[in-house]
Amino acid sequence: MDQEQAFHFATSLDLTLATNQRARDVAELLHQVRQASGAAIYFHTHHFLIQHQHLSPEPTNDFAYWVTTALQEDRLGEQLAAIDIIQFRSLGALRDRIAGVLQTFLDRSTTLRTAPPGEEFHVREAVSFILPTGYVAHDLHELASCVEQIGFASLSFHMFDARLRLERGANDFSEWLKHAHGETQLADAIARLDPYTHTLEGLRRQIVRLVQRRIAERAAA
Repeated sequence: MDQEQAFHFATSLDLTLATNQRARDVAELLHQVRQASGAAIYFHTHHFLIQHQHLSPEPTNDFAYWVTTALQEDRLGEQLAAIDIIQFRSLGALRDRIAGVLQTFLDRSTTLRTAPPGEEFHVREAVSFILPTGYVAHDLHELASCVEQIGFASLSFHMFDARLRLERGANDFSEWLKHAHGETQLADAIARLDPYTHTLEGLRRQIVRLVQRRIAERAAA
C-alpha cells in the first residue's frame, strides 16, 4: 500500500475562547444559539466528552444543564438532553434542532424565568489545532495496534470531529477501511457504534474488538 493510503493518526488541541455573548432567559438563549458559530455549538455539546471521559452515559450538553440548573426548567432540560447527536451529520443541523426545541418552548410559554445574577449562560467556542501523532497504520493489524495506543484526544478527533465538525462521513476509521481496503462490513460495523453511549475507553475497546474479529475471520478463510 502506498503512503497516501496509510491512516495517519492526528490529535486535536483545543483553545477555549469566550465570546462575550450571554443569555439570561430562554428567549436570549435561542437568539444566541441561532447566532452561534459551529465551533460554539460543538463546544457546548462535546467538551464534556474529554473532560468526563470516564462517565457513561455522558453528562448532558451545556444548554440542557443550564436551563435545568439556572432556570429550573426541568422539562425543557430533559428535551434538550434527549437530542440524539448521533443522528446529525452537520453542526448546522444540530443547531437547528436545538433552536427548534427552544422555539417550541417559547411558543407555549407566557412568562420566562430569568437566571440569577452570575448564572447567565456564557457562549464559548473552541479553536482547534490539529497535530500529527506519529502513529500510522497500513493494514488492519496496525490499525488495531494504533487504536490501542493513541490518546483519547486522537480517538475523539477521528470519531467525533471527523463526523460532525469536518463532515467527513461516519468517522475517519470507517471511511479509510471502506475506501482504502474495501472493508465495507467492518466500516459499517464501526459506523454503527454510537460513540455517545460509551466512555472513550469503552469506545476504543469496541473498535479494537471489531477490527480483531475481522482479522480472525480473514485468517480463517
